[in-house]
Amino acid sequence: MRRALAVGLVFSGCCSNVVFLELLAREFPGCGNIVTFAQFLFIAVEGFIFEANFGRKRPAIPIRYYLIMVAMFFTVSVVNNYALNLNIAMPLHMIFRSGSLIASMVLGIIILKKRYSVSKYTSIALVSMGIFICTLMSAKQVASKSSLSEADGLHVFMWWLLGIVALTFALLMSARMGIFQETIYKQFGKHSKEALFYNHALPLPGFLLLAPDIYAHAVLFSQSEPFQVPGIGLTLPIMWFYLVVNVVTQYVCIRGVFILTTECTSLTVTLVVTLRKFVSLIFSILYFKNPFTAWHWLGTLFVFVGTLMYTEVWTSLGPLLAKQKKEAKKE
Repeated sequence: MRRALAVGLVFSGCCSNVVFLELLAREFPGCGNIVTFAQFLFIAVEGFIFEANFGRKRPAIPIRYYLIMVAMFFTVSVVNNYALNLNIAMPLHMIFRSGSLIASMVLGIIILKKRYSVSKYTSIALVSMGIFICTLMSAKQVASKSSLSEADGLHVFMWWLLGIVALTFALLMSARMGIFQETIYKQFGKHSKEALFYNHALPLPGFLLLAPDIYAHAVLFSQSEPFQVPGIGLTLPIMWFYLVVNVVTQYVCIRGVFILTTECTSLTVTLVVTLRKFVSLIFSILYFKNPFTAWHWLGTLFVFVGTLMYTEVWTSLGPLLAKQKKEAKKE
């Protein structure tokens, strides 16, 4: 029952979160900072009440380790959301972030001296090829905008290129953070709820550096058209409604993944999250009519097949189904 609930929370929360993020980004492409701040604030307040017990509960992991983790987490979150300001379309954003396996493997080889099987290297090659195809096709779309002059077109393309650099940096930083977390959890044990709270609470002062941009977008949000919330009759600017729903669905998504990690194997978690990303991508393409060519579809196929190969779903799924079938016969 809890597994089904967790899967439902992941799909409903994460997919809805992507939809409302795109609604926000389409209206105000530079709203990444206010979205990140709202998400961090909500999760920090919830964690302060229910996890930290209003500050009375001592952390199991020393704060100095959280400060390092937080510096990386804050950077990744801000850079990922800011990339939407740099002419990065939402489908490319999702596909690029699906390349975390590549970054994890590369840094694992360099830092942890890990070695992998041939199938793992093959899967990473597929993911890399898929991301390369999608990025190349998106570059051609940006460069071929006929409505722009040559100078303006070059300007737009350079901003897009900067967005790709930002996504690449965030991908590598996220992988490095994962390795750091792995070493910390081995030393002090897993405390995911605690980590979730501190990773969102400690970076809050850092948003003071982004205060002018956050305030400017808060004003713009307040000037958006009024919207009456169904069921409760409350009227508020529609952009604030989008932001509130985005924040709530982000929390639902994170909680769903947390329940999933406690109830299922890491293989199942990876499979569910991968399928969720695929559903979000398809919805983004169909509902928002984002440009997506046959080459994009091919690249997407490479990314998701490579991800499933990496998790060894094909070799693990057979024995799992056979075991379930055997148990069903016994009953």
